[in-house]
Parts: sequence; C-alpha cells; structure tokens
Amino acid sequence: MFILDIQKMFDNLIAKDSLLKNITDDTDKLASLSEVHSSINVPEDAGFWKKLLAFTGPGLMVAVGYIDPGNWATDIEGGSRFGYTLLSVILISNLFAMLLQHLSLKLGIASGRDLAQACRDYYSRPVSFVLWILSEIAIAATDLAEVIGSAIALNLLFGLPLPVGILFTALDVLLVLYFQKRGFRIIESIVGALMGIILLSFMYEMIVSQPSVSGIVGGLLPKMEIVTNPGMLYIAIGILGATVMPHNLYLHSSIVQTRNFKRDDEGKRSAIKFATIDSTVSLGLAFFINGSILILAAAAFHHNGHREVADITDAYHLLDPVLGVSLAGVFFALALLASGQSSTLTGTLAGQIVMEGFLNIRLKPWLRRLITRGIAIVPALIVASLYGEKGTAELLVFSQVILSLQLSFAVVPLVLFTANKSIMGKFANSKAVTVISWFVTLIIILLNGYLLIRTLF
Repeated sequence: MFILDIQKMFDNLIAKDSLLKNITDDTDKLASLSEVHSSINVPEDAGFWKKLLAFTGPGLMVAVGYIDPGNWATDIEGGSRFGYTLLSVILISNLFAMLLQHLSLKLGIASGRDLAQACRDYYSRPVSFVLWILSEIAIAATDLAEVIGSAIALNLLFGLPLPVGILFTALDVLLVLYFQKRGFRIIESIVGALMGIILLSFMYEMIVSQPSVSGIVGGLLPKMEIVTNPGMLYIAIGILGATVMPHNLYLHSSIVQTRNFKRDDEGKRSAIKFATIDSTVSLGLAFFINGSILILAAAAFHHNGHREVADITDAYHLLDPVLGVSLAGVFFALALLASGQSSTLTGTLAGQIVMEGFLNIRLKPWLRRLITRGIAIVPALIVASLYGEKGTAELLVFSQVILSLQLSFAVVPLVLFTANKSIMGKFANSKAVTVISWFVTLIIILLNGYLLIRTLF
C-alpha cells in the first residue's frame, strides 16, 4: 500500500541518519521533565487495580486540555446555531484523540523520549526549530483561550472587568510554581479535583436542561452538510482543533514517564496497557463534558429561538431565564473557571516540555510560564480593551482554528516515529494501526487545508 511504502521510506532515512548523527551524548539525553522523571512508584507485585491507580493521573491532565475554555466557545456556538448536528464532530474528534494519545504515551514509554526530544533526535536543526516555533504558537493559542476563559469566569462570578481579569490571570504563575515544588502527584490531584467540579456542574446542567434524547442520538451520526455548509465546517474544524490539541501530544509523551516502572519489555508492555486505560477513560469523561456543553447550548438556546448565542457571557446570562431555574448560570461560570485554571497547569508543563525537548534549554518554570502568559495576555488585553466581550469571544474561537492548523505538524512526526521499529522496537505500530493512523492524519490535513483555502480566498 502507498501509505506503508511512504512509512518504509521514512524508516530507511531514520536508520541511515542514525548512523551519521550522534544522539547518544549523555548531556543531550537528559530525561524529559528530569525533576519528576520516575518519581511516582509503580508496585511490581500488586494487583490490577493498584497498578491502574499508580498509572492514573496523566490521562486526566491530558483530558483537561480537551475541555479548556476554547472548547466552550466552539461547542456553545455549534450547539446554539446548529442544534445537535455537530455532536458527531465531537465524537469523531474524541476517537481521533484516543488513538493519537495512545500513540503519544506509547512513544514516551517505549523509547524513553518525548515527542519533542524525538524530533530533535531524528530531524535536522532547521526542521526541529520550525516545529518548535509551530508548537509554541499552538501553546500560545491555548494559553490565550485559558486567559480569556478565566477572565470571563471572574467577570461573571465576581464582576471583575475583563481587562482586570486578564491581568489577574498573570498571578497563576505563582500558583503553578508553588504546586510544582510539592510533587507531581499534587498537581495531578488538583487537576483531577478541578475536573470533578466541571463534571458535577454539567451533570446538573444536563438534568435541568432536559435535552431531547432522540436529538442527541441523531446528532451522534455524521451528516454531509457538516462539510458542505461553510459556517458549519468552520465551527467543526474549530471543534477538531479544540479537541485534538497539538500541545497535548507533547505533554502526554513526557508526563507518562513520571511513573517508575521496569524499563524492560515486560515492564513497558504493562505500562502501555495501564497508561492507555487511564488515557481512554479520562478522554471518555472529556467527551461527556464537551458533549454536554454542546447539548446544553442546543437544548437551552437553539430549540428556544436563541440561535445566535456564540458568546460565553450571553450563554451565562440566558441560562437561568431560559431554563427557568436558578444556579444554572453559577454552576456554568464555576465550571468555566475550573476549566481555565486546570488547563493553566497542563499548559505550563507543555511549554516546559517543548522548550527542553526541541532546544535542550531548561528555564526555571516560573520564567517559562511568565513568557508564555505574557504572549497570551497582550493580544487578549488589547482586544478586550478595544472590542469588549464580542471581540474576546471571536478571538477565543479563532484561537481554536489556529490550534487545528498547527495539529498536522505534531501528528505527522508522532505517526512516523511510533511506526518505526528502530525507535520503538517491538512496540512499533502494527500495519493496521499505521494505516488507521495515517487515515486520521490525512483527514486532519485535508480539513485544515480546506479551511485555509476558504479563509484566504
């Protein structure tokens, strides 16, 4: 098959390049996130559930990236404008995410290198540098969504003006620094607790909104109009970018290495199994939350005549009167704040991972976070000051389209590396998994190319 021939050509190039390129220098082979590498012990002789508990955590940290404020913007707009139709896009995107995150964790466990390090190992410096720039753009777009989402939540809950809320988000640098010093399990626990708040909030929202069961089932089935309707396609690709986030692929390949398991074949096989369970279950929770946001928007707004609700603030103010219940808006805003803050923690780590991995530059976490947050705050502050709520809402959706356009540049190397036996050994992808992975990659590339052409012309 053509796909397998392309993969074989790449494998041969890697094999030849590895003979010419010295990548075994100890100074260049530092472990990913070396300060927490293998810091969480995995009991060797324990039963299934104890081992699974030891591996539980990275999946949740990855999953919060799939429910960050950027998802809210695309899901709310998609649900209010098109009802339940785009629910199938969330489902398909989540299935893509489950596959790609499995490949990501497998790369980290089998090769002992995260995705950024693998790119530096096997690509030329110019190529690695370009990939680093693209990954930084993706992280900046993610951070932009977190800044805007957290600022909106602070405005809704406490009445803080948007520019003040945006500046207030800079203080989470201190929060991240404090928790990083207390151990990786602490960060995982905090992220898990915040995700629990989001989950409980939307369980309440689903109960009070009383959505149509038949509408939900119908929405899970893909429809051709998603591709043929330009407005629907734009939101659909935004959902794809918001769901399958490129920085999460770098993140997962690194944080899965925080587990202290035997680095022989049996230990790696066991680690891949338990890490995949953790990842898949966590992404299942993310699908429920993302789906709930769209379903809530469809039930509360689309089917009640409010079909132009593309703004998180409008959604908050309309929830209580439309649903006829109190506290719906409060739970909505509380979940939004939890979403922004949990995504902040994982965004910090992703920024550290790509800088260390691509450039082998190790900055202090607070400095790294300050740089990333500064890049996000400036455009958000300008737009909020000049254009107010409407401008920040449009910027939020646009940030997710940027993420989608960056996605291919993380997915292609991931699929190439995990199918390569010289990198992965006996854990390389099977032919079936390789074909499916390239099929998913091709869909992502074609959709993003179509979006780019329509945007430009």
